[in-house]
Amino acid sequence: MGIGDNIADCVSLLADALGPGALRSISDPIRWASGVADDHSPVEFSTAFGIGERPVVRMIVEPTANTPSRQDNTAAALRALRRMARRADVDTSRFDAVADLFLPEHPEQDFVFWYSLVLQHATPPAVKVYLNPEVRGGAAADGLVHEALSRTGFGAGHAALRAHALTRPGLDRYSFFALDLVERRRARVKVYVSHDLAGVADVTRAAQAATGVDSDRLPDFCLLTGGREHPTFGGRPLVSSFTFMDGDDTAPSGYSLYVPIRDYVNDDAEARARVLAVMAKYGLDATQFDRALDSIAQRPLDEGVGLIAHVSLRMGRPRPGISVYLSSEAYSTTAPRSATSVAV
Repeated sequence: MGIGDNIADCVSLLADALGPGALRSISDPIRWASGVADDHSPVEFSTAFGIGERPVVRMIVEPTANTPSRQDNTAAALRALRRMARRADVDTSRFDAVADLFLPEHPEQDFVFWYSLVLQHATPPAVKVYLNPEVRGGAAADGLVHEALSRTGFGAGHAALRAHALTRPGLDRYSFFALDLVERRRARVKVYVSHDLAGVADVTRAAQAATGVDSDRLPDFCLLTGGREHPTFGGRPLVSSFTFMDGDDTAPSGYSLYVPIRDYVNDDAEARARVLAVMAKYGLDATQFDRALDSIAQRPLDEGVGLIAHVSLRMGRPRPGISVYLSSEAYSTTAPRSATSVAV
């Protein structure tokens, strides 16, 4: 993907982020069922594209301990942060401000926090952290997110999220609270909301929480990725993310929609065709996407589904474009499905 000048630093950073789990062979039995990827791999790749820009490669990583548990994995992740701070430009001030909210002594879910490593040409790797709003239980999530936004300087934006993105009780829920670990002026704070059984109208309404975002682009994106006119996405949920940056006093200025395309295609050949259609729609050269896919794929695309996991449309600040998420399929491959079993 054109970032070979940083490859040694990138590989070392990945090893740091994985913690003791980096030393395990993929031929060994799974010791921790990570939620990062469908096959429980602790790493998922993504590639981000924008018009006139070099692509960005990212890796979502779950650190695991020698003897994995919720508490021990959390301790391993904190040690990983200290190691990564020696290799990357890491500013933990906002993380430190909210850590007590999201790192309870007895977390209620296996996912406590993950890392994202951001790799690009001629730029030092960057680090992002994903935290679980439901780590103290689903009922506490809204208050947790409100307090975390307040501590990071964006508390007034909580009302916009409630008014637009969390309008369907039991179907809209917080899924991630994410922080860029870079200096405050450039750092993003992101809130992710999952939308079960959602249609275009639901995510269009959600997108209206963000200022300066053209929500009219969402119907075409949903059609291209979902494969049919006005679908209700009945498999894995659609996910909205809302980006707060310096100066966003009352509302987020960026919005992304993530479609879990693997639930809405028969195989990865079909998923690739849809990604190509999306990139053509938005004027993006698909050559580098195919290079990334070729570097990951270890099988014909029509012999499985899930290698291409998500596709997202990014709008507003800071970097509009398309992102595609790729599974390593380190442990297993999901068999292709029949045309009648695609979730709608």
